[in-house]
Amino acid sequence: MGNFFFLAAALSLVFGIISGNISAVSAAALEESTHAVELSIKLLGSLCFWSGIMEVARRSGLVNALCEALRPILGLIFPGLKNETKALGAISMNVSANLLGLGNAATPLGISAMKELHKISGNSSSATKEMVLFVVMNTASLQLLPTTVATLRLEAGAERPLDILPAVWLVSALSLFIGIAAAKLSFPKGENS
Repeated sequence: MGNFFFLAAALSLVFGIISGNISAVSAAALEESTHAVELSIKLLGSLCFWSGIMEVARRSGLVNALCEALRPILGLIFPGLKNETKALGAISMNVSANLLGLGNAATPLGISAMKELHKISGNSSSATKEMVLFVVMNTASLQLLPTTVATLRLEAGAERPLDILPAVWLVSALSLFIGIAAAKLSFPKGENS
């Protein structure tokens, strides 16, 4: 990633010098770096707000209720984990955060779920089918409320930042379904790793 950034910066300077617009390139670099910091702070505020909402939901028991509601569905997706309540609980917490569009807040929950799956595998050095399936589900996650995207759209000046909801629901549901199907088909029946 660092090499790509260096290459992009170097090419910008070269083309700025060639075209005689080096002062515009310098001004744009300074202005956009300021915008990047402002956007990061706004996204951090949104992340803190929704992480706080998630913590209130956890303490109130709402997350446990959601986990219980998701358990039958997750039991069908992960049939080998039906008796592993800690792993299913960690997975359902991650799924809950992803449903709310909290990708960054879902990351620590995903790491926790992966640790539980790793323990179940006997600390194997290779990924099990449950691990692969979980990574696919986490990556393709169904989002009911895409909070990060809504924050970015609001920052970009969208009057109705959530008017994309039907498209988000359709695309995330399709990607999740296709991802789960592909992950399940990649392992022959009964194969664990």
